Amino acid sequence: MNINKIDLAWNYAATFMKIASSALLLPLILTKMPSEMVGIWSIFITITALTGLLDFGFGPSFTRNISYIFGGVSKLQVDGVEENQNKSSSIDYILLKSTISAMKWFYLRISILVFVFLSSLGTLYIYAVLESYGGDKTSVYLAWGILCLITTYNMFTLYYDSLLIGKGLIKKAKQITIIGQSVYLLFAAILIVLGYGLIAIVSSQVLSVLIIRWLSYRSFYSKALKTKLDKIITCNKKEVLKIITPNAVKIGLTTLGGVLSQRSTIIIGSLYLTLEEIASFSITIQLIAIIATMARIYISTHQPKIAQLRVSNNILKIKALYLKGVFQFFIMFIFGGLFLILLGNYTLNLIDSKTILLSTSLTLAALIIYLLENNYNIAIMILLSNNKVPFFRASLLSGVATVLLLLIMFNFTTYGLWSLIIAPGIAALYNDWKWPFELIKQLKIKKEDLINIITKWKTELI
Repeated sequence: MNINKIDLAWNYAATFMKIASSALLLPLILTKMPSEMVGIWSIFITITALTGLLDFGFGPSFTRNISYIFGGVSKLQVDGVEENQNKSSSIDYILLKSTISAMKWFYLRISILVFVFLSSLGTLYIYAVLESYGGDKTSVYLAWGILCLITTYNMFTLYYDSLLIGKGLIKKAKQITIIGQSVYLLFAAILIVLGYGLIAIVSSQVLSVLIIRWLSYRSFYSKALKTKLDKIITCNKKEVLKIITPNAVKIGLTTLGGVLSQRSTIIIGSLYLTLEEIASFSITIQLIAIIATMARIYISTHQPKIAQLRVSNNILKIKALYLKGVFQFFIMFIFGGLFLILLGNYTLNLIDSKTILLSTSLTLAALIIYLLENNYNIAIMILLSNNKVPFFRASLLSGVATVLLLLIMFNFTTYGLWSLIIAPGIAALYNDWKWPFELIKQLKIKKEDLINIITKWKTELI
């Protein structure tokens, strides 16, 4: 797999497009929608994000194993990676078709669970939140119904993401993202201006997802690949699922911990705080997440490459990619955070936003916590490339601790919004140092390596 500057550039462009679509829509959302509706929108995002838990780690596992297959392995393993001794890049098409069949089987069943979860528990939660809502409840329920359907379909076809990235089609995947986000931005902007509110956003998501999935299918299944796969009559999806499941479950528990840490703040906070406060918190965290996403682009672009480097056991190259990626992450995140603190509310005031960011002290605290969180997430991403998941217990415990701390703080203290910052920060303290330290030991990173990467960074513009 050859990931070069062109792939990196397309990833920057696609990520920028995602951010641009959100950033360009944000002024419309903040000026055309009251704070209560912005709060409802934030809750929509949070609830649908919880459906990702039902994937339970199979998505990253499928992606990683697709990368191994296109890297030349002839056998998948429960733990670790089969080293490609012959350095051959030939593809085992029987194994590939078996894995694709396993992915389709899995996501069909998960999408059914997603629909049941959203249409039952999700709807009950929306009903509870809307009891104090003063706007048009009918339009909110209609938007929620549309969102339930498109989220279900998106989960059903989620395996296309694993196929494209696992195959190394980074540029193509990002081009598709740009097209989908452009469609979303155009139609959402028009419908929001016309006054359709939440319905405008979810309807545009429908069109965007349909286009992205259609283009993904055409991009992965080339004529040559379809011909080779069609010739294969038998495949063993059960064996593939048996191999992938143990680590996928561990990743799922890790994801559960992460979602509990990140999403429980809004879910629990909305029961104790006003919708206006939730709106300010949500907008602030979304902007911090955008900064973190941009800062992680280098390392996320090279993730499938790192998985294939594990097949050839090229630790030196993995170390170089990690150091370069994490150094760029820190530089970009710090500058982005400074911009948010100094000019965030000023920019929102320029567009006459009805929702403002959190106070400077709250925003600064959130930035520090998210910096540490993303740093250890990068570390576990690299550790995971070796097809081992040593961090799932710590992540799950951190998520549970976040929920408990939130409940304790809201019921027994008067910290209010500070609870949404302090609880996940305290719960993540162990992870913040443990996994970066473990990766440093595994890759045998020394002070000289850090000096070298800083020196090289000064002479390169990447």
